[in-house]
Amino acid sequence: MATASKTSKDTSSSAALQRPPAEILYADQLARLRAQDKSPRPPGWALSLKAARSFILGDAALDIAPKIVAPVASIERMLVTLATGRGLMLVGEPGTAKSMLSELLATAISGISTLTIQGGASITEDQIKYGWNYALLINEGPSPRAMVPAPLYLGMQQGQVVRFEEITRAPLEVQDCLLGMLSDRVMAVPELSGEHGMLYAREGFNIIATANTRDRGVNEMSAALKRRFDFETVFPILDFDRELALVQESSARLLAQSGIPKTVPAPVLELLVSTFRDLRGAPAKGDGGNGSSDAAMDRLTAVMSTAEAVNVAHAVGVRAWFLEQREGSPADLVDCIAGTVVKDNADDRAKLRRYFEQKAAKRSGTHWRAYYEARHRLP
Repeated sequence: MATASKTSKDTSSSAALQRPPAEILYADQLARLRAQDKSPRPPGWALSLKAARSFILGDAALDIAPKIVAPVASIERMLVTLATGRGLMLVGEPGTAKSMLSELLATAISGISTLTIQGGASITEDQIKYGWNYALLINEGPSPRAMVPAPLYLGMQQGQVVRFEEITRAPLEVQDCLLGMLSDRVMAVPELSGEHGMLYAREGFNIIATANTRDRGVNEMSAALKRRFDFETVFPILDFDRELALVQESSARLLAQSGIPKTVPAPVLELLVSTFRDLRGAPAKGDGGNGSSDAAMDRLTAVMSTAEAVNVAHAVGVRAWFLEQREGSPADLVDCIAGTVVKDNADDRAKLRRYFEQKAAKRSGTHWRAYYEARHRLP
């Protein structure tokens, strides 16, 4: 599963943003969907389930292109889970667009995706729930005016979806502060008295969390917290042509944002996607063509995801244009791919060299030949 498709036209307010959130990037599509959405909506939702599905998976009749490559049934299960009030946990390999999917779901449901908590070893409970303006706290004591609400507080107060990215990277005791909000839908604020001492969630509030399978066991979730989520696995893209189209569209968008008038040529993108799929053990193009009958390669420890492939394609275009004002070439790909493959395991460098000798050398086509002949550029 991964991102795909054209985006809405940039508005003057978002043109200079490096990475606009989905509610800005697709504002015109959201407006069209809201205008024609006559289906029943769950309480607190900005769109019906049908319209939310169309926003994520596309609707040709409304000129809304798909933003995710995913099974329809999987997206429908996610929407139904969130409509029942249960939390949604997206798990999968790194780079399978879990974060993008959570952003799109939050945008479709709440119209906003920026109530986000980023998990990590240093995160604390006040970064999730609320903190204090200490100058006001010292002068006035605990008061609503001195409170600094964090994403979870705002989500409950305003009836909006909160995203918790990489939840298993947060300490266990921090994760478990979500228990009361997911079960009783209430947050106690012991520092305040009266009506301000309890915050009750409004309709529309929910939590979407993500966790990648390579981090499993870092801070394993408690059984109590797991019971409050429905789990959905996000899988890599299985079809070669769909992955190639996604990398082409996404890299073209990134290159345009970088001010580069040229895209990466299709043969170079084919080399890139074929290499990534070979090195992660996915089926090659045509399931038997293009050299897929060769002996299987050793899998790398590096993450050979579609998202990483998009980043490499972007780097190829940047290198070729800003250094020599030309299109990307197979040699540029060799230069750019090494930094993605060789990260924390020196054995991956040897596996990559072996790939060129065992697979790239046997593939036909001028672009494969140029790719193989540039192998000396590997570090």
